[in-house]
Amino acid sequence: MDNRGKQEDAYIELARQAVEAYVRTGKKLEVPKGLPEEMYRERAGVFVSIKEEGQLRGCIGTIQAVQPSIAEEIIRNAISASTEDPRFQPIQAKELDKLAISVDVLGSMEEIDSPGQLDAKRYGVVVTKGRRRGLLLPNLEGVDTVEEQIAIAKQKAGIGYGEEVRLERFEVVRHEREGL
Repeated sequence: MDNRGKQEDAYIELARQAVEAYVRTGKKLEVPKGLPEEMYRERAGVFVSIKEEGQLRGCIGTIQAVQPSIAEEIIRNAISASTEDPRFQPIQAKELDKLAISVDVLGSMEEIDSPGQLDAKRYGVVVTKGRRRGLLLPNLEGVDTVEEQIAIAKQKAGIGYGEEVRLERFEVVRHEREGL
């Protein structure tokens, strides 16, 4: 890890390094030494979001851990967000200095009975209908109501607006700063 500043968030720095290494060399970053211990020890779902000049440029994540550690989950999802988000072309090296990155570490899922148990700023939501499942992170710009949050999650899952769904909520720890 380089010393861009003593206040640098290790989660963001790891995602930034993973994106830069992959975009520049096509190689996956190895998990570096010197990260906070919980990044090696703990497992969790992680979303990596990348913006360019305030506009979403890539966002990929996992609802539950699929890698052996949070550090490996961040590396995998950072690479995927920068190169595999089907909504966008892969990030090019010339874009790297224009990007802002955030890392959301998901807490455990909790099944809920009604939208009244949600808060769009505090909780993310997962909607499920059969095998279709959609997730929306909490506290997103432009998503101010629970109704909007559920509607977007349904749309992402290909679930019709009026269809009944199973609801789950979760909290996140968001790591973010401007610049990649």
